[in-house]
Amino acid sequence: MYTFSNRLKIGSFILMALGVLGIAIGFISAPSTVEEAKAIVASHDDGHGGGHGAEAGHGEAAGHGAAADAHGEEHDSSHDEHLLHQLQNKPWAALYVGAFFFFMIALGVLAFYAIQRAAQAGWSPLLFRVMEGITAYLVPGGIIVFVILVLSVMHMNHLFIWMDADVVAHDELIQGKVGYLNPTFFLIRAALFLGGWIFYREYSRKLSLQQDEAQDDTNFKLNFRWSAGFLVFYLVTESMMSWDWIMSVDPHWFSTLFGWYVFASMFVSGITVIAMVTIYLKSKGLLPDINDSHIHDLAKFMFGISIFWTYLWFSQFMLIWYSNIPEEVTYYVTRIADYRLPFFGMVAMNFLFPVLLLMNSDYKRINWFVVLAGIVILVGHYLDIFNMIMPSTVGDQWSIGIPEIGAVLFFAGLFIFWVFKALATAPLQPKRNPFIEESRHFHY
Repeated sequence: MYTFSNRLKIGSFILMALGVLGIAIGFISAPSTVEEAKAIVASHDDGHGGGHGAEAGHGEAAGHGAAADAHGEEHDSSHDEHLLHQLQNKPWAALYVGAFFFFMIALGVLAFYAIQRAAQAGWSPLLFRVMEGITAYLVPGGIIVFVILVLSVMHMNHLFIWMDADVVAHDELIQGKVGYLNPTFFLIRAALFLGGWIFYREYSRKLSLQQDEAQDDTNFKLNFRWSAGFLVFYLVTESMMSWDWIMSVDPHWFSTLFGWYVFASMFVSGITVIAMVTIYLKSKGLLPDINDSHIHDLAKFMFGISIFWTYLWFSQFMLIWYSNIPEEVTYYVTRIADYRLPFFGMVAMNFLFPVLLLMNSDYKRINWFVVLAGIVILVGHYLDIFNMIMPSTVGDQWSIGIPEIGAVLFFAGLFIFWVFKALATAPLQPKRNPFIEESRHFHY
């Protein structure tokens, strides 16, 4: 049985405390008036593209392109208000990016776990307890994301412009989507998504633990059937979640590949965390039957899904860029103009580095090398979520400063605390899984 060490608890609490402090500083320093917003921008004119001001961010957030810029020049007071909203969004957006990033890691692990169950994989049962521990974060992580969404509906922030009645009243495109994009239906969908994901995780975990004490394979077979059915539910709800929680921050832009794109990001991030937690536990002598072949297979998934993510990213980027339709291409124009470093840095970290680090089969068996590749992958996919949310919410007023770092520290601390607390509640190796011996003797 794994024991949650006091050192790890203290470390996670310190991260959370530092994170709360950073987030609080972000909210305290956010402007409350147009004059304060102008003063902040004036003091930072030499950063983030200088002369774009509110027009660049709002132009993209409302999907307006050149026509919006002309409109902004004629209505300075309106753009001053948008600038204020952008700066007020900064701590909210930082909080939302951090909350969603760590939640999506647990959700990606849940998908991988269900796939292993449904496929009746023989190599992975020794990793099931690790996956179940990581997916425990779905409960606190999901609650936090849901609370942020509720606060958005209550107009505590301006992350989702389609929730603003004044914006909708003057926007025909959003008016055509109000049957789907309306606050009540939005929250109902979010509750259904979270309820379904958490229910499967809790029920599958229950069956997994019961199987350890059972005299037959009834629980195992039932878990197989539930996992197969859950994957259908997951594929539908994950796509809808990506439309609701991420793509709708810019309701004028859409991509038919977006659900798969977000899935690839969360899937590779989840598998990476499985590998890193497994390596940590093995280094403590807690997973003696895990061998280099298990790590090698996890690293193969990290490599392969990184290539899959790149395929989806390039397919989406190339088609939109080549077609050059104004309503679509503005998504990338804004990111390349105002987010050049995080945009191209994210592509390098999510594609070039995993390929270079993990292409060699021997390197996939070296624990510290897999951890190094995993850190690069996780930072890269954090930047991916950052690039999805920030341009539509804060425009060119972005930065990676105290609130952004604070949010990462807080959710990292909460994630570590919750995952390792869950790992300490049950034996780390299943006893009566029918494939447990195959997993113990797995060699590639």
